[in-house]
Amino acid sequence: MKTSLALAAAVTAAVALAGSAGAQNGKTEKCYGIAKAGQNDCQTATSSCAGTSKKDAQADAWIGVPAGVCAKIVGGSTTPRKG
Repeated sequence: MKTSLALAAAVTAAVALAGSAGAQNGKTEKCYGIAKAGQNDCQTATSSCAGTSKKDAQADAWIGVPAGVCAKIVGGSTTPRKG
């Protein structure tokens, strides 16, 4: 439960930071390891399309965030991780 709460807080923080420089210049980046199950933006190594990730914070599932925001999210990575 604490992991889900932390993940929700991290995603909320990312949305709150949408006014950052990345959002202002319109650039986005892939942020791996922060999507809720079924909420990823595109395919993963184990699923074929958006919205098909199997678990919260799946290491190879990503969502698009304003450039520079992913580094501010606990558990977020701009490169896919194994696991």
